[in-house]
Amino acid sequence: MEPMIVFLALFATIFGIAYVFLTTRNKERLSLIEKGADATLFERKGTKFSIAKFILNIALLFVGIGIGIFTGWVAVESFGELRYSEVYIMSSVFVFGGFGLITGFFVTRKIEKADNQ
Repeated sequence: MEPMIVFLALFATIFGIAYVFLTTRNKERLSLIEKGADATLFERKGTKFSIAKFILNIALLFVGIGIGIFTGWVAVESFGELRYSEVYIMSSVFVFGGFGLITGFFVTRKIEKADNQ
């Protein structure tokens, strides 16, 4: 019963945040339009969302996590039985996951530069 309550609370929190964000944004835009602001103010500028770039970043994150798990496991196995072996594995997961995200950022930026030329 407790896991169901946790998932319901998590869903309610996410829904509440999204609802407040969207309604507040809508009210703010309506008040700006009523005061005479130009509607082009709300158009996005810059690059548009690309599902391919998103998938590339997620894939590089997962590759980094996999490398982090493997590196943590190798560190634990090579140093013998350590007192806090979970810390080595989890820290390497976060470090290599971060490296994966940084790599995704640079690869995405390179792709965007190539598209603009």
